[in-house]
Amino acid sequence: MADHSLWPLPDAFETVALVSEADTVRLANDLAVILKRGDTVCLSGDLGAGKSTFARALIRSFAGDPELEVPSPTFTLVQTYGFERFDLSHFDLYRLEEPEELEELALDDLLGAGAALIEWPEMAQELLPQSALWIQFTQPDVGSEQREVRLWSAAPDWRERVAETLRIRSFLTSADRPDDVRQFLAGDASLRTFETVSGEGSPAVLMRWPFQGDALPEAIGSYMEKVHLARDCRAVLAIGSELRAHGFLAPEVFAADPQKGLVLSAFLGARTIVEGGRPVPERYRAAVELLVEMHGQDWPRSVALADGAHYQVPAYSADALIAEASLFLDWHVPETTGQEADPALRQEFERVWTAALDSISDAQSGWVLRDFHSPNLLWQEGAEGRKRIGLIDFQDTVLGPVAYDVASLLLDARTDIDPALEAELFETYVSARESRSSGFDRQRFETAYAVMGAQRITKILGIFVRLARRDGKPAYLSHLPRMLGYLERVLDRPGMSELKGWYEGIRP
Repeated sequence: MADHSLWPLPDAFETVALVSEADTVRLANDLAVILKRGDTVCLSGDLGAGKSTFARALIRSFAGDPELEVPSPTFTLVQTYGFERFDLSHFDLYRLEEPEELEELALDDLLGAGAALIEWPEMAQELLPQSALWIQFTQPDVGSEQREVRLWSAAPDWRERVAETLRIRSFLTSADRPDDVRQFLAGDASLRTFETVSGEGSPAVLMRWPFQGDALPEAIGSYMEKVHLARDCRAVLAIGSELRAHGFLAPEVFAADPQKGLVLSAFLGARTIVEGGRPVPERYRAAVELLVEMHGQDWPRSVALADGAHYQVPAYSADALIAEASLFLDWHVPETTGQEADPALRQEFERVWTAALDSISDAQSGWVLRDFHSPNLLWQEGAEGRKRIGLIDFQDTVLGPVAYDVASLLLDARTDIDPALEAELFETYVSARESRSSGFDRQRFETAYAVMGAQRITKILGIFVRLARRDGKPAYLSHLPRMLGYLERVLDRPGMSELKGWYEGIRP
């Protein structure tokens, strides 16, 4: 029989009352969303206390399949499920005769590939990870659905993660969506996290901003301020409301709590302007036409918020543009040359970039959404005009050269845009602008397009290496050849000879 000497937990950091099985399923959903690779969740309690019900609910929630068959691992001891996010292994150690037998089940290897749920963890004693989350189930009345759950861990991280996921559930309850099912949604390169939320109401996306105001780590906050990245979710609310007011398709906000960094907004689907990894020319043309519409309008510097405050759209200053481009020196140069960029190289880099930006100081300015490329342009099948494309990830909007967003689209970082398609889309944009505005200057725009394209590519080359080396996301390195090809393309444009000379001078 299991040794319950670890229980009861004297310093459980959270106690949750589960009145019904639906409450158990909901709590399992809330924990499934926050699971990370390497996590161990230990489920303890007497027979019939609800451990298996919870484990099955969590696995089904993680899979996004409420009908998934989840057999008991009582006799096999472990059942592993292969999921796209990562693997999940379900242990039942009731029949374990000696704690050392756990080593034969390869727990360490399984944690390297995913996370583990362990029923009857007491049988393994001290062989379990010290960082595990322990969940104790008790049943006050035999035969009743009511349970009490107490959570404890020696790892402070669990306390923070559990508190945050329960705050999100409380937020959904306040938005009249208490029973909605949450599903992890990859956040790509963002610091923010995302979930899809589904239930009786309209499908939604929940965005969580990880830092609020002064809670930002100093290094991150300093850089964000320097390059005018949004510090909290007020930017999403402000920019989105203004886009909608101008007739563009930005997600409707269902509920928001700026103080907690939570925004619940409409889900616009998962189809982008790319299919099967390749650009769809018709959709890219629609995106170009959307930019033509945007760049023909006046956009405010200050946007009123629902609480009466105002959000100030920052200017995309030359200092910010050079600071962004300098990520190339910080990360890409060491990656390719094996050496840090020295002060002389940095000084020359800033000189040539200052001159390039000075050359387009008279370029048309307006709102720059900053990440106007395929992952953020959601195709709305059957829609017309501006509504064909849903816009997301616009919180870092600035006032700057509008050519930036055109270059972001036509030199898409996530898919190959061949020179012929780039030229066709460029001509579509320029011709449309010329036909709508007698003051549009083609030559001035071409120069701004080349400079802004080079700046964005330079920045992204640094960001992708940083994501790979600092953040453990090596898949971003696969995009480097594409970006280097784009860089050669824009540096061959007229007026780019000085910048081109600098880049050629650092080739290993």
